[in-house]
Amino acid sequence: MPERTDLEFLLNKSLAIDPLLNTSFALGPRITDWDEQRSRWFADHNQDRDPSKLLLVTGSQPHPCLNTLGDYMLLRSTKNKIDYCRLHGIELFYNAATFSSDLPSWWVKLPLLRSWMIARPDVEWFWWMDSDAVFTDMAFSIPLDRYKDHNFVLHGWDHLIYGERKWTGLNMGIFLVRNCQWTMDLLDTWAPMGFRGIVADRIGKVLTLALSGRPEDFESDDQGAFIYLLNADRAAWGSRVYLENAYYLNGYWKDLVERYEEFAKNSHPGFGDDRWPFVTHFTGCQICSGKINNVYTPEECRRQMDRALFFADNQILQGIGYVHPSLATHEIVAAAKSSDEQT
Repeated sequence: MPERTDLEFLLNKSLAIDPLLNTSFALGPRITDWDEQRSRWFADHNQDRDPSKLLLVTGSQPHPCLNTLGDYMLLRSTKNKIDYCRLHGIELFYNAATFSSDLPSWWVKLPLLRSWMIARPDVEWFWWMDSDAVFTDMAFSIPLDRYKDHNFVLHGWDHLIYGERKWTGLNMGIFLVRNCQWTMDLLDTWAPMGFRGIVADRIGKVLTLALSGRPEDFESDDQGAFIYLLNADRAAWGSRVYLENAYYLNGYWKDLVERYEEFAKNSHPGFGDDRWPFVTHFTGCQICSGKINNVYTPEECRRQMDRALFFADNQILQGIGYVHPSLATHEIVAAAKSSDEQT
């Protein structure tokens, strides 16, 4: 732990972070020519690069949920992602394996994504989505053309990340990352900050000092470490990160769930923004582990996640002439019988 706590020192990674790292840890053999390897792969396979090719990656822990209804809610959340991917021609991979015992649970998406990048050089974008996030606009498509000059896309705000250096200025639960050398370099720099044990504990203390609103006595987390890197070297990392807030790539559930009927009455799917939110993320509900944030209740999380899933499901069922008559029931009726209800 550094003795000095001035911000200039804390945000100098080579001084504040690098001495704390386990130098023997890496996600795998270092790759320095990934862009060239991908180009050769396309030439060898006589394929053209598709800049819109996406693979959605999600998953859960390898063992049964501790929460009684956790596995059931995960199943329904997965069904929601399958529905969205089917409508938009997107591949989906559901992970239930531990890719690194050296990293705490919220870090394991990094070795998983790196493995997929290497295995699928044909895929341009990998899209990570937490299991407790639900698509609630089934018609909206990610505007990939908007990100042609960027390699990482997530919901966030520039002034909160670079101005206030706020720990909640973004959320790592949902993001898109390009399959390229820049991403390989980012993962090589980012992942060692989460090495389990004393490394994560010590780096966690640096992150708490460097970022506003981060809890004390909290080990290193992927979100805090990412914000730290953006501030420590904005030219290298921040210049290629697109902070998206024009639509709900990651909508906080408490802001949205009571408004679904209003959205349905006043608008229609396809906007993804505050007219009809793209994603509702039940952050803090911990539907599998049951370790819910104490500002919520299990009953509230379950009821509101039901509403989000029924809201999304109606957009699928309407295609075959059915609908849930309300967002509080599994029951379905012919859509014509529910013309005045939520659609």
